[in-house]
Amino acid sequence: MRLPWQKLPWQKDGNGKGPARRATGEGVILKLEDVHTYYGTIHALKGVSLEVKAGEIVTLIGANGAGKSTTLRSINGLNHPREGRIIFQGTDITDTAPHDIVRMGISQSPEGRRIFPRMSVVENLEMGAYQRQKGPEILEDLERVYSLFPRLKERLQQKAGTMSGGEQQMLAMGRALMGRPKLLLLDEPSMGLAPIFVEKIFEIIREINAQGTPILLVEQNALMALDTANRGYVLETGHVALADDAKALRDNEQVRKTYLGEE
Repeated sequence: MRLPWQKLPWQKDGNGKGPARRATGEGVILKLEDVHTYYGTIHALKGVSLEVKAGEIVTLIGANGAGKSTTLRSINGLNHPREGRIIFQGTDITDTAPHDIVRMGISQSPEGRRIFPRMSVVENLEMGAYQRQKGPEILEDLERVYSLFPRLKERLQQKAGTMSGGEQQMLAMGRALMGRPKLLLLDEPSMGLAPIFVEKIFEIIREINAQGTPILLVEQNALMALDTANRGYVLETGHVALADDAKALRDNEQVRKTYLGEE
């Protein structure tokens, strides 16, 4: 019997050579329709529309303040939009409470990791499954996390706050996976990490996707994000400036100059 996180016949191995790609015709998991989100009187998102399909990695790139993290906060219920709709698996979640959104199957690894520093590694992981009933499935998912992040298994009783930044990022991602998400939101997973950890984190992102989890990725390392994703959206001052296949965005002259640092 296949466990929920094991590969299906259409899925590629997570060999770091690129994202798994499902057959065409798969349904839309998440859809934002003309979303407007505010912080008080500040109009942060100005009509953002995007979608994530089954099996995809979709990335949001843009400068600081463009609205990337606000888009994720709108999806996870921390900042409800004033206008527009957010549809998850056919259900309108625009005004849904954050804990209910987690229960529905959206998990996030937040910017800055936000682990519980005085709790052990295994306690942090168990917190990711706090809305689920304890049982064999929890143990299966712990084993999944250990297979993706062997370093965590070596440090189960270590206080999370004493680990390196890269290890804490692994823990934050593992904690999100303990919710058994139908959609995984990743907010700046490479922030502050040494290059060797950046490569490892993106390799694991590809593997998580290859195991069947769609991912919406916010990332300032635009080159790594576009090399990993199937499709991408470029945000500028709260609106979508460009949307295309990731390879097309990577080859776009304006994207290369503005976000990839090329002359």
